[in-house]
Amino acid sequence: MSADLTTVRVTTSPAVRAGNRRSAVVPPTVLLSFAVLVVVLLWSLAPGLFTGQSAVTGDTATKLQAPSAAHWFGTDYLGRDLYARVVHGTASSVTSALVAVAIGLVVGGLIGLASGFLRGWVDVLLGRVVDVLLAIPGFLLAVVIVSSLGFHTINAAVATGISAVAAFARLARAETLKARGSTFVEASSLVGGSGAHALFRHVLPNAYRSVLALAVLNLGTSILVIASLAFLGYGDAPPASDWGLLVASGKTYPTAPWLVDAPAIVIVLTVLSVNRISRWLRKAGRS
Repeated sequence: MSADLTTVRVTTSPAVRAGNRRSAVVPPTVLLSFAVLVVVLLWSLAPGLFTGQSAVTGDTATKLQAPSAAHWFGTDYLGRDLYARVVHGTASSVTSALVAVAIGLVVGGLIGLASGFLRGWVDVLLGRVVDVLLAIPGFLLAVVIVSSLGFHTINAAVATGISAVAAFARLARAETLKARGSTFVEASSLVGGSGAHALFRHVLPNAYRSVLALAVLNLGTSILVIASLAFLGYGDAPPASDWGLLVASGKTYPTAPWLVDAPAIVIVLTVLSVNRISRWLRKAGRS
């Protein structure tokens, strides 16, 4: 009886309650990261609300002007407003990254789920497929795939998603194996529960958290990979304004560093925000 009372006092102690309150508080850096992502998403959904300038046409009389009140990010070699081009290019960059993450999450998640839950020859066969994908550097695999499909941003997204399948499959398999070996899953089978019941009622709810955290982290990676492919010319051709293409176009004008700095800073801030949110989600999932 005394042991039970001691347990109750420990679990409801002020220190524990204070720890729970601290874990529920969202850090300021996470809030700032969410704010950055909200702005980026709004840019992609409604660019016209943030700029009235054209992303395609410009005035050559104002070409290569430094950032000012009239042109926040300056102008490019054709007099186009760089801020407008960054804002209008967000839709392509973010949408492509989301497509890549969706491909990696769905395909890799299904492979890992089937491999970890069914095991046996299915695990062996799918494991060899994942090993082959892991043996090839992700960016190199993306370049090969996009070269085969054609130089378009959506093809770059597909290539980036395929290159991420192995990471999702490996994590999903590990989480599925851990959940499948739990006592409550074995108890479900002993009382007559079907395999489908154990899969959807017990395994999935306990395996998806880490996979979703990886999906958030992979969003930042996908933005970088797609921007890198666009920088190398594997995305849409000009006058498209993908972030990587803007950096590639601006590097030929060393006297106008804002042509590279502005889109590069936007890419870095977006990726850092995504990574910060992913780390916070992983810590929240463990607490």
